[in-house]
Amino acid sequence: MVPFEAAPAQLSELRRAVRSQLGSWGASALTGEAELVATELGANVIKHVGRDVAASLVLELREGRVRLEVHDRSRALPTPLAEACADSDECGRGLHLIAAMAQDWGAARTATGKVIWCELSLKPAECEGRMRRVAAVLSVYGQRSGTSSLDLAALDDTVTDVITDLLHWLAVQGGDPDGALGRAQMHYEAEAA
Repeated sequence: MVPFEAAPAQLSELRRAVRSQLGSWGASALTGEAELVATELGANVIKHVGRDVAASLVLELREGRVRLEVHDRSRALPTPLAEACADSDECGRGLHLIAAMAQDWGAARTATGKVIWCELSLKPAECEGRMRRVAAVLSVYGQRSGTSSLDLAALDDTVTDVITDLLHWLAVQGGDPDGALGRAQMHYEAEAA
């Protein structure tokens, strides 16, 4: 268990704790996803419960999965919208991100407040290469914008920029951007299922 106070400066400490624990379990292939989830869950405490409130992160290794839990003292459970809205910070995009990455997730009231949890599947070795490539691309885009790391708020925009730039590049090369985008969506949905 990693206790923390809900403050932006603590989010990097949560990521370090996740990275360290996954390394000790030999599950480094999940580090990027797990750090992103821990950051989002910690940011949700700051946004929806309050700054500087006491919370804790729990990591568990279970049969083929890593479970991340964030406990806080609020009894209010999250209610994600059916679709993330583009024009508001308060619209549940973070929970949509977690749901997209996780095998399973949920929230429950506890004796002292609530817990929001998710489970990430331990990926086969070939997925580790994919995650490294994505991290390298996002790192380049982070350098382009003058930041050394991407915060969660900028991640969605950055991924959109990467996809848009790739589609423009493909069109200049004489390729079919619409076809490539459709095939990518089909591959993503098949692999996510």
